[in-house]
Amino acid sequence: SVYAFRRRGNALVPDMDMDLRALDGVANGQLVRVEVKEFRNVARHRAYWAMLHEMVAATECALTPERLHEVIKLETGVVDLIRLPNGMTVAIPGSISFDKMSEPEFIAFLEAAQRWLAETYGWVSERERRAAA
Repeated sequence: SVYAFRRRGNALVPDMDMDLRALDGVANGQLVRVEVKEFRNVARHRAYWAMLHEMVAATECALTPERLHEVIKLETGVVDLIRLPNGMTVAIPGSISFDKMSEPEFIAFLEAAQRWLAETYGWVSERERRAAA
């Protein structure tokens, strides 16, 4: 499970009651392992999905935004390599989930996705369209 803590001086303080309960089995002074990761930007994640919905509606380039998402991951190298029993290796779409991809990695993925959409379908972001108007 993932729990949220905020830095207060040199201490990490549980963000919510459920985060506090995660410490129930930890004795005071006990050494624990903590992996420090920043939370991903939810607004940026939503903007990515809005872009996919906009692309599918405007161009019918895929049956659904989810299908377009799978193609974009393949085209931008977000893949997992799977070795088949016959020895052949194939690429399947990887994950951009919050626990699999850091915020800097997601930003790079988003920029690569936008570039691929622009090169493949001539897509222009809403922000760029407003700036050109």
